[in-house]
Amino acid sequence: MPESANRRPRIALLIDADNSPASKIDDILNELSAFGESSIRRAYGNWTKAELSGWAGMLHDKAIRPIQQYDYSRGKNASDMALVIDAMALLYTDRPDAFGIVSSDADFTPLVMHLREKGVAVYGFGAQKTPAPFVSACSRFLFLDQLGEDPDEGIDDEQDQTPKGRLRVPTAKLKRDAALVRLLRNAVMASADEDGWALVGTVGQHISNQSSFDPRNYGYASLSKLLAATQLFEFKDEGTGSVAVRDKRNAR
Repeated sequence: MPESANRRPRIALLIDADNSPASKIDDILNELSAFGESSIRRAYGNWTKAELSGWAGMLHDKAIRPIQQYDYSRGKNASDMALVIDAMALLYTDRPDAFGIVSSDADFTPLVMHLREKGVAVYGFGAQKTPAPFVSACSRFLFLDQLGEDPDEGIDDEQDQTPKGRLRVPTAKLKRDAALVRLLRNAVMASADEDGWALVGTVGQHISNQSSFDPRNYGYASLSKLLAATQLFEFKDEGTGSVAVRDKRNAR
């Protein structure tokens, strides 16, 4: 068996430190570990700025290479350009299997689209304010404030927040999200058998092939929990590895 068949996918993690919190790096690395090995780790910023002092201890502890980029012009972020140049160089030299890009800046959208066109996955991480074009361009995008512990832990039906203060989108709001409802219903319909039942795992695969969607961005730890929270679907074989879901409109 070729050696390449046994190796884990290589991920290049590129961090816009000017635009990202150091406190989330453990969660980001943990998330990426599910997809491969973050063998390239770089953080871009003007490290002479006091605002980046929170990153100081993280760089050595997490083996992240700091890339110094001075602000040559007021109001212009030279770190963004340095990150893009490095990403392009890595794409054609080191050839990683995927990229992780940590930023909330929509200026990276063309870069992400180019990387995807070249056949590599892009995992994005950013704040809730991240513009939709950047979010949608990624293979998967996670909002940093929803990343970490199980977002459903410790919540009952009367609560919309976890003890950590992270929001769980309530049922009424989920139902009003036309784009979300359409995405979920279309995925279930495309994955369904002749009786309308679709394995949740297959539904998730269908969604991942067309969207950067992740249920944790809505405060739910899994797709099953999000589907249940919408109250638009019925379930069977819950608690098993073959849990299935069906649109209530198709129930007989």
